[in-house]
Amino acid sequence: PNGTDRPWPQPPNPRKTPGKKEAGGNRCQCPQNCGIKNVKVCVLAGKPLYEQLDALVAARAGGELGPTSPDAEFVRRAYLDFAGRIPSVIEVRAFLAEKECDKRAKLVDRLTDAPEYAQHMSEFLHVMLMERLGDDEAWRMFLETSLAENKPWDQVVQQILHPQPDEEQLRGAAFFITKRLENYGQNPIDMPGLVRDIGRLFLGVDVQCAQCHDHLFVDDYKQETFHGLFAFVSHTFIRRDVTFPAVGERLLTKKVDFKSVFLQEDRATGPRLPGGVEVEIPVLGKGEEYLVAPDKKTRFPGTPKFSPLRLLAEQLPQRGNAAFTKNIVNRLWWKLMGRGLVEPLDLHHSQNPPSHPKVLALLAREFEQHDFDMKWLLRQVARSQAYQRSSRMMTTSDASVEVTLPASTSYRMALERPLSAEQILASVWQATGPFPASAIKPAADDVTEVAADGGTSTDVVEESNHLPTMDELQEKFTAALANPPREPEISINPSVKAALFLMNDDAVLQLLT
Repeated sequence: PNGTDRPWPQPPNPRKTPGKKEAGGNRCQCPQNCGIKNVKVCVLAGKPLYEQLDALVAARAGGELGPTSPDAEFVRRAYLDFAGRIPSVIEVRAFLAEKECDKRAKLVDRLTDAPEYAQHMSEFLHVMLMERLGDDEAWRMFLETSLAENKPWDQVVQQILHPQPDEEQLRGAAFFITKRLENYGQNPIDMPGLVRDIGRLFLGVDVQCAQCHDHLFVDDYKQETFHGLFAFVSHTFIRRDVTFPAVGERLLTKKVDFKSVFLQEDRATGPRLPGGVEVEIPVLGKGEEYLVAPDKKTRFPGTPKFSPLRLLAEQLPQRGNAAFTKNIVNRLWWKLMGRGLVEPLDLHHSQNPPSHPKVLALLAREFEQHDFDMKWLLRQVARSQAYQRSSRMMTTSDASVEVTLPASTSYRMALERPLSAEQILASVWQATGPFPASAIKPAADDVTEVAADGGTSTDVVEESNHLPTMDELQEKFTAALANPPREPEISINPSVKAALFLMNDDAVLQLLT
């Protein structure tokens, strides 16, 4: 990226019709499967990932590519995506004043190396994985620490699916499962909901409608798909012998029985991932079932030798599991681009192909080869022309340009994207707050802000002392702007409730004042 408003050099056009001398040429056989014809050496070979992405996106543009975003548009987008807030005036002016040709790449690197990146990305993962079901300080700390350490995504998921209570810094990972094992009132534990969420959020496969029969509309989702996942978690429970969230496992000694409501044929399966091989359940003699035996005095439930949760954590997030890898790269692409390559994000199947299959395959392959490094992948996408295009609708003066795909599905221009409640609060605070975003009711003596007229103002000090804390503001903004529990936050959903809150809430009005 050249970091200026000058036109980008255009990538080779794979749709170009071969000339007479090129006729009969060979199609490129590169690992990227770019499909470009009549080349002796692939134009993508050895190129950085972002250049390969741009070539593949351009090949399926279906219309004129939009212009590069101006610096002011880009800097706002980058701060929202990687710091979770709009930039300050000082940060904007500093970026606009830079003259280096690679200043955009350097900005993204600075933002992803800053502490705000871990905080914002942990909020993103929290909303994605928990869908506003609840909150837990240890869970938040687990996510933020994992992002700060740039822990590989496969390791993060392993620790979520098979949480280790003996390692204090990893205990919070259990919240994903334990929250879904809670029962409310007289309702039974929603074990099918846990199965559905594991499939949706880690594999991009929503098997909810395959519990009682094969899915009526998706041929790939069979009843055994649901019950194979169910066998991994059907025996889990919340441990009561410890004060922190922890998962226990009962002994699994036989397969899960099921039958279709249509066929009434008895069937059974052991633990099995979608498209995978069924795990054989071992036969253990009496007294041999546990690595660590239960203890009635301490209420310790024991540690089984055969642990389906451990197997799930080993088999699901691993190299070669295309569903696992494609799911997360599709979600990260959605975060930066505003639309997934597969939409909806949790309905990957053969009847719902990606809009850009080669882009999805390339992202998945490179993500695996770079050891599931999320920061690396986000940086590469942010360097692409596709990410840096303007959101302003382009107008073509060339009547011969045929438009075959809408801009909303072809990434010819930047798409409007929803902001989370956390991003809106952080941005409102950045624009109006008299203190740093980390401050919580500082003393009046610490206030060094100046009034709008340029002089010091006691009004600023007095008004600031009445502002709620950041925790209180977060609770208000989440209640007004976030989606209801279990509803994915993947689209822009304006509401009367949100509008009234932003116009009339006392805390918002104080900040504006």
